[in-house]
Amino acid sequence: MTTHSLARPAAQADAPGRTLVVVCLALATVVSAVASLNVAIPSIARATRASQTELSWVIDAYALTFAALLLLGGALGDRYGRRRTLVAGLAVFGLGAAAAMAYAEAHWLIAMRAVLGLGAALVMPATLSTITSTFPPERRARAVGAWAGVAGGSAVLGLLTSGIVLHFWSWRSVFALSTVLAVAAIIGTLRVVPESADPEAPGLDWTGAVIAVIGLGVLVYSIIEAPTAGWGSARTLAGIVGGLVVLAGFVLWELRASHPLLDPRLFTRPGFSAGTLTITAQFFAFFGLIFLLLQYLQLVLDLGPLAAAVRLLPLVVGMMPTANALAPRLTRRFHPMRISAAGLTILALTFGWLSRLDPGTPYWQLACALVSLGLGMGLAMTPATAIVTDALPAEKQGVGSAMNDLSRELGGALGIAVLGSVLQSAYRGHLTLPDAPPSVAVQAKASLALAERLGSEVAVPARSAFVDGLQGALLVAASVLLISAIVVLILSTRSPRSAHPGSQRRVER
Repeated sequence: MTTHSLARPAAQADAPGRTLVVVCLALATVVSAVASLNVAIPSIARATRASQTELSWVIDAYALTFAALLLLGGALGDRYGRRRTLVAGLAVFGLGAAAAMAYAEAHWLIAMRAVLGLGAALVMPATLSTITSTFPPERRARAVGAWAGVAGGSAVLGLLTSGIVLHFWSWRSVFALSTVLAVAAIIGTLRVVPESADPEAPGLDWTGAVIAVIGLGVLVYSIIEAPTAGWGSARTLAGIVGGLVVLAGFVLWELRASHPLLDPRLFTRPGFSAGTLTITAQFFAFFGLIFLLLQYLQLVLDLGPLAAAVRLLPLVVGMMPTANALAPRLTRRFHPMRISAAGLTILALTFGWLSRLDPGTPYWQLACALVSLGLGMGLAMTPATAIVTDALPAEKQGVGSAMNDLSRELGGALGIAVLGSVLQSAYRGHLTLPDAPPSVAVQAKASLALAERLGSEVAVPARSAFVDGLQGALLVAASVLLISAIVVLILSTRSPRSAHPGSQRRVER
């Protein structure tokens, strides 16, 4: 089948509904890759002998590259065509996933995960901007709600699918699954998705993109490496301060740039700031939780990949109906920023509940907490997504959508880095092996997966130290969520409900 024959139906003004299905498939492909590899982390640790720090990089190399290049990806879609950018991103993603299967080596996996992140940065902003440019205003809110539900739910469904393939094959099967999904999404895009672009798109801000990549890279690197170098070491402090300084330089550059990737002045709008903060905070907590919880289920409770993934399904039960139905309905009746604040509060309370997890916690308590987590995410995510995308005109939806996505992926990258580092610091500090040879102690402190291979004398105290670190990390997440909820609630008092587009549409009807 030729490219010409595949592209022909797209020129026939396909119905928005079919476009929504295809872009949601593309979205699910790249979003599921953020979390799906978490199921394989114990297997990867055993196959590559990776340390906990290297395991954090295997996950975060994707999320960090994804986040750092999202704004540029949105601008490329605006300038050169969202459909064209979507296909290019899926091709890069699929090739990177295929190449990742070549070697069982931690540094190779980290590099290929970064390549996948590059492809994802082209794909994700093109999906939401295609929806907002295809659907009429009266149908856009429901379409965005479906997009938000897929963005949240596909992470857990990806975990389940990965658990199924890992039940039969090795960790390489997760990358094979990503390759197949990318190919299917490319075919669907060429057949169904119409092209859209901004014919007057300005030049690309390459300098701003480079500054953002450097700043985020230095900051996240310093956080992930902190347990090894020491949180109070000159290397860690210099890296964190240096990363923040570079990011401040990015803001100054964008203020002066003639065609910025992101105009920082947008954050003077309470709704835009509240929506961005809501998305960043909830995915900071969510992706950090997935990274840690799957290790708890597999390494502490000794569950297989499929059994561990299945135990996360209650999250979808709470999230999908809330994001698709309840949250849009509440947003039409109440101030959307207050709905988001309520969702963040539910999340904060749930993480406080989860911080009491230990090896003896019955599963029904975890299941109830996951349903509550899904409810909170659904309430917070849908109104926050609508607030951010409604802040910009239709011809700038690429960059607006990229900002929405940047909040999501930057929050996830920071969550994995910060919560993973908190856990690793506590794990190394609490694990004492006075009778073990120094070489054994060094291996055990590298990661719980390696400690499990050193016998019960090492594995038992290692599991206890891991749980201590898990509890501390989840309390950090709860604190971040609660502070964010308070800030969003304060911002809601500065933004009249009548200024919200969804409220205006309700009044007009």
